[in-house]
Amino acid sequence: MSQRSPKLKPQHAPKAPHEDLEFLQSTPARPVRILAEYLQPMMQLKKENIGDTIVIFGSARIESRETALARLTRLKNGKPGKAGKEGLKQYRLALKEAKSALEMSRYYEQARELSHRITAWASSLGPKPRRFVICSGGGPGIMEAANRGAYEAGGKSIGLSIELPHEQFSNAYISPELSLNFHYFFMRKLWFAQIAKALIVFPGGFGTMDELWEMMTLLQTGKLSKNNMILIYGRRYWEQVLNFRAMVRWGMINPEEYKLIQFADTVDEAFEKIRTDMEKYHMEVDPFLQAY
Repeated sequence: MSQRSPKLKPQHAPKAPHEDLEFLQSTPARPVRILAEYLQPMMQLKKENIGDTIVIFGSARIESRETALARLTRLKNGKPGKAGKEGLKQYRLALKEAKSALEMSRYYEQARELSHRITAWASSLGPKPRRFVICSGGGPGIMEAANRGAYEAGGKSIGLSIELPHEQFSNAYISPELSLNFHYFFMRKLWFAQIAKALIVFPGGFGTMDELWEMMTLLQTGKLSKNNMILIYGRRYWEQVLNFRAMVRWGMINPEEYKLIQFADTVDEAFEKIRTDMEKYHMEVDPFLQAY
């Protein structure tokens, strides 16, 4: 004689895959996360009617003149923290670093002014779409200066931040609707390059050089338009750090490849080169974002 099965209660339907956070954060779902870092920024940039960008790179460690001057003043008005020779040694080192920070702060102020001038000029071209929008890596230092200059000119600007192991914040001057965060460095780099018409490189360290080499390689190999601009700002710094002419002499690049790079030492010089190149090569809107 068969036994009657117990009556079972209806089950809740399982989560759909796109709602399952455990799945989305798993290794098999990595392609989904990568695709999201392509589609979500594209959607947001299109929503804000961004036509193209001018990217400004540079060190996160360069302070504004106000901050650097305040630090130096505090040190000069204070006393060594520890007594004796060791305390005096540490004080002198801190004083030397503060003086260097104040000297380097000129690059913060110049990036800020250059961004302001580019944004004011680009704004005169109209908002449909927004042309030559300033884009930075979203952090402090030169990145903050770039977003700050655009903000002070009354324009929008973009910040492409990256998730790092330690706590970090996007700078306060990015337009909130254009503050984009990435987990994957390569997807962040894609969006630096995808709609940029110019790259301006202020003094920086490993991260800045990584981004500079990436862009130069894409330009050299034809993955970016040959008319895209790479402008290196601050010969005094860069000629001590990188010897591009030696690469020509050793035959590692040819003279035409060297000409892919332009240089500037003042805001006036940089702005005129940027405006001239943009007006010569890039006044027609790139159809990329408009195509979606």
